[in-house]
Formats: sequence, C-alpha cells, structure tokens
Amino acid sequence: TIKRFSFMGRTIRVNPTMGVFITMNPGYAGRTELPDNLKALLRPVAMMVPDMAQIAEVMLQAEGFRESRLLAKKTVSLYGLMTQQLSKQDHYDYGLRSIKAVLVMAGRLKRESPDLNEELILLRALRDMNVPKFVKADYKLFLLLLSDLFPSLELPPFQGGDLQVAAEEVLTSRGMQRHPAILRKIVELNDSQHTRHCNMLVGKTLSGKSTAWKTLAAAITQVLRGSKDPQLAAGARQVKSYVINPKSVTLNELYGYNDLATFEWTDGILSRVFRDCSQDTSGALNWIVLDAMLDTLWVESLNSVMDDNKVLTLINGDRIRMTDQMSLLFEVQDLSQA
Repeated sequence: TIKRFSFMGRTIRVNPTMGVFITMNPGYAGRTELPDNLKALLRPVAMMVPDMAQIAEVMLQAEGFRESRLLAKKTVSLYGLMTQQLSKQDHYDYGLRSIKAVLVMAGRLKRESPDLNEELILLRALRDMNVPKFVKADYKLFLLLLSDLFPSLELPPFQGGDLQVAAEEVLTSRGMQRHPAILRKIVELNDSQHTRHCNMLVGKTLSGKSTAWKTLAAAITQVLRGSKDPQLAAGARQVKSYVINPKSVTLNELYGYNDLATFEWTDGILSRVFRDCSQDTSGALNWIVLDAMLDTLWVESLNSVMDDNKVLTLINGDRIRMTDQMSLLFEVQDLSQA
C-alpha cells in the first residue's frame, strides 16, 4: 500500500481511515456533472429505497410509543394514499423528512400527555403537521383519509390558545381584520417552527405571508413578556427578524468571498447575519427571513443549514452552527425551482 504520494509538488501522507464519498443528483441545476477521469477513480454504489415502515416503527419506539408497529403502518399507509390521491403541488413532500417531522412532533405530544391515547396523539401530529401545506381542494380529501385510517377517533376543534389571543390583539393594534384564515396560519406557522428550524411560506403576492410571520413575531414577544415563568420572561423576551432579498445581491455579496490579491476573507450579508445570530447570548429568538424567488444557485449553499446538520458552510472553511434560538424562514411564490 502507498504511504505517501506527490500532489502538485507537495508530498502528502496517506490516511487509511479517510474516505471520499460523492452523492450525485443527475440533471440537478445546482450541481455539475462529475468528470469522466474522476468518475473512473471512484466505485459506484447503488442505493435502495428505504423501508419507511421499519424506520417509522423504530422512531416511534424511541419516542416511547407502545403500539409503534401498528402506528408506523398507519402512518406509512396514509403517506402512500396521499401520494396517490392528492393533487401534485411543488411544495408537497411525502418523503422520509416529512414523516420524521410528524413523528418528532408526536413524541413531543407524547411527553406532554403520557397517558393520552397513542392513536389520538399520532392523529393530532399528522393533522397539525400536514394541514398547513395543503391547498383547499386537498384539505377535505386529507381529512377523509384520516377518518378512514382512524375511524373511531375524533380530534377536538382547532384552538390557538394564548398565542391566538395575542395575535388578535396585534392585528387589531395594526388596523387589520382578525380573519380566521390568517389567525389559523399564524398558529400553524408557530406549531411548525416547534418541529422544524427551517420553514417556507408559499403563496402569491398579497396572500398574507409577511403579515403572518410579522404578526407571529409580535404575538410571541407579547406572550413571552407576559409569561409567569421567570426564565422565559427574563430570557427570550423578543423576536428579532432579519429580512434579506438574496436575488438583489451577487453570491459573493450574499455568502462572502476571498480577496484574490490579499487572500483576506470578507463576510457576505447572510454569513454576517448568521454569524451574529449564532453568537447572540441574549436569549432572544432570531429569525432570518429570505424573501425572494427560489433559485438553485443561491439556495444550494443552504442545504447543510436546512437538513439535520444545521450548519452554514462557507468557501473559506468556516462552519457556523445554527443555535436553538435561530429559525430560517423563506417567503416564496412557489417551489418550482426547489
């Protein structure tokens, strides 16, 4: 075996425990094809579709569910029926990440109410995590699918609690109508933020996207400041929002760049905001809002932020970790380029 090799005039020692793995998305606009001479040096590995039911069963067991096998089968069956019967929308996702988000929320509900019927807990998680993304025509069909899989159960009507009361007060103070639809979307966005650190508000111009998150931010601030919990009242007393339009600047201005003359690193707008939020120790909630049409060229670098790694990786090697107080919000018209 080779212990050292020469690379561009430098002798490098071989580390036998190090490996290189490349994942390919053929035809994906944000990535380039691998050159043939490099492809020849790598061994191809075929991937199989995972067993969703087994993964869901293990996750439910880890969350403390006793009837994990039955509930896992019902969850996977529901997602299969949704794939077949609901309309095709760019923002619909029935993959493993969507199932995982539902099961994580079910686990949180289980810990809050350990004595509650497990089927009822899962039913609520499935409803609360899926309803916000459905268009009106698919909403009724989804409720019918739920009633077929859980025939003997009925969920209580939608309730927003203290947050909805605060949201109504904020809307009134800003001279807006307290319409049930916008109030529901505000509470749904809040529920989604509890299980996902990255969320997308999808809709046409003047559909209420900005109103929803701005009202939610003000309502959360109002609820926290009036909280009887001293930790909440003294710590995260406000929501700080940073709105950026990624399409209005170049990629270098957005993420940062190395000066070719001095080799000094200059932070971009997003990397600077991300770094400041990551270092914020005040306890405030930091929301980074990206308001622009989705484009694979600028959103590709956020893949490691949006997945479970929660890390922004810059071209100079810096890795900025996303804290629990940070959230990423996208305001987009559609997800046709996602």
